[in-house]
Amino acid sequence: MTEARTRLDQPRVERRGVRFRVDPEAFGKWTERIARFLGTGRYLVVQTAIIVVWIVENAIPDVPHFDPYPFQFLTLVLSLQAAYAAPLILLAQNRQDDRDRVSLDEDRSRAERTKADTEYLARELAALRIAVGEVATRDYLRGELDRITERLDELAAVRAPADGRRRRT
Repeated sequence: MTEARTRLDQPRVERRGVRFRVDPEAFGKWTERIARFLGTGRYLVVQTAIIVVWIVENAIPDVPHFDPYPFQFLTLVLSLQAAYAAPLILLAQNRQDDRDRVSLDEDRSRAERTKADTEYLARELAALRIAVGEVATRDYLRGELDRITERLDELAAVRAPADGRRRRT
């Protein structure tokens, strides 16, 4: 026995008969269009008009009816319509759920990247604040220069000759 035949979770490769292949993407788009149409007011108005015409036509006596048993064919048609509409709507909802899931995953990854970037920037900002705290500020430098100037003035006064003239250097 080959490996493909022993695996129960996968179909057999060789199949006999006619294969019916459907493009899932095209079929999904088609079902979404139908589901969108079934959810419109236009559809409800058209369906209501058809049902009203059907009922009126079958309710008038002495008129030949295309439905020999009044309203049984109408019931059958409405049941058939509901039997096809429900799975089409569910298929369209499943496709929308898949798109929402992909979008949610993208949003999560974007949020994670944003959080990581924000944390990085917060660390960088904290490092800059620490570095700025160690850097001499303008007021600090101005105060130091004023003290040095005062000290130089004191030294110049001490070194000046007693007669008030300054020595040339």
